[in-house]
Amino acid sequence: MADMKRMGQAGLLGWRAKVGDVVAQPVAKRSPLGEDDVRAAVGALFFALATVYVLRTAATLVRELRDS
Repeated sequence: MADMKRMGQAGLLGWRAKVGDVVAQPVAKRSPLGEDDVRAAVGALFFALATVYVLRTAATLVRELRDS
């Protein structure tokens, strides 16, 4: 579990870290999660969104290259 937490927190760089910091305390107060867990979840979410964006962009590129 610690590895998953570190992986999620690795996604928090720059402005994403600020978002994680702002969200962590209020969400942790209202949930059974700790602040570090919330930050890790936010980081994992940003990582997943970035991955989806890259995959969709690559798929679009492949489609356009195939159709031309």
